[in-house]
Amino acid sequence: MPGPFEIKRGKETVVLIGIIGKQDDRRSVSEHIRELAFLVDTAGGIPVKTYQQSMDHPDPRTFVGSGKLEEIRQYVNENEVDIAVFDDELNPSQLRNIERVLECKVLDRNNLILDIFASRARTAHAKTQVELAQYEYLLPRLTRMWTHLSKQKGGIGMKGPGETEIETDRRIIRDRISLLKKKLIQIDKQKATQRKNRGKMVRVALVGYTNVGKSTLMNLLSKSDVFAENKLFATLDTTVRKLVLQNLPFLISDTVGFIRKLPHSLIESFKSTLDEVREADILVHIVDISHPEFEDQINTVNHTLVEIGAHDKPTIMVFNKIDAYSFVEKDEDDLSPVERENYSLDDLKKTWMASTEYKSAFISARQKTNIADLRQILYEEVKEIHVRRYPYNSFLYDMPEDYEGNA
Repeated sequence: MPGPFEIKRGKETVVLIGIIGKQDDRRSVSEHIRELAFLVDTAGGIPVKTYQQSMDHPDPRTFVGSGKLEEIRQYVNENEVDIAVFDDELNPSQLRNIERVLECKVLDRNNLILDIFASRARTAHAKTQVELAQYEYLLPRLTRMWTHLSKQKGGIGMKGPGETEIETDRRIIRDRISLLKKKLIQIDKQKATQRKNRGKMVRVALVGYTNVGKSTLMNLLSKSDVFAENKLFATLDTTVRKLVLQNLPFLISDTVGFIRKLPHSLIESFKSTLDEVREADILVHIVDISHPEFEDQINTVNHTLVEIGAHDKPTIMVFNKIDAYSFVEKDEDDLSPVERENYSLDDLKKTWMASTEYKSAFISARQKTNIADLRQILYEEVKEIHVRRYPYNSFLYDMPEDYEGNA
């Protein structure tokens, strides 16, 4: 029988709410709201209206000002909106106060991401990690959750770990958290054993912001069938494949995507998954070059890598989705300015993106453009480590330059 956490049939309508701080750039904030709308769409909701308010800092009681909240309340009531989603974390008292005014389901960004992770988890490992993160998010909000759940029929943000008894108290939740942590410790040991059993093969990890094309590139390089679609967090479980380039074998792994303001509880829960990144010899940082805020996304990924202790590894920067640009050859006497929309591949190679401390490649994984360049860079980086690790195998590298093997 369906429990109070399960998503109800049909799409739920959602209003999106954010604030513009004194130091915030309006264009960036608008892009953040668009990302929030994409999160809502991924969760199965329908964004119907956006509210933004310029404030030095969030209101400690209601996040936005009382006048703005009243404006939102009128729209929610007149249009029978199901959910209000805020683009920041709300504390328990803010949640209670906002719900009292809006009289609809209220979610913050963290709750929304946790719900998406819950719906995307397929393996027992991923489900355990997400369940732990959900309970740790829920615990300080327990009083609000139980009184609120009694009025709800489920939906986005309510896809919880499976508890159906409203009277579940903090003690039981803490016991469940303790049990899940012990379960994850056992899983971590199993994963560590699996990594150890792979021997000393060079290990490459694909990293990047969510929905930049990591799984698509993984499928292309390894000829595998990792699930990939144009949604956020399509991949939660790490997939490892053996790849051979020019007679040189190594392991390549596809990992969960990062995102701005990724809930800390998820980073902690996905420790064993992120160990694939921490223990990799080489990182392939994939960037969606067609995204208007791709530089901000690069910074988000780099910050997360620092947070998990994986920032000091050899890295290849892969700028994906170049097919989003219109590569038009210009005549020599064409004096029109080169805009982002008509960059050629040569133009891209002259930008700062090609002159960083890391080797870089400009590709389209979907169109299979310039993949040979990426394979060559990847081969050279893996070979450098492999030669140091297995100097007696140098004869393996005397292969024709156009040879490509795969396994």
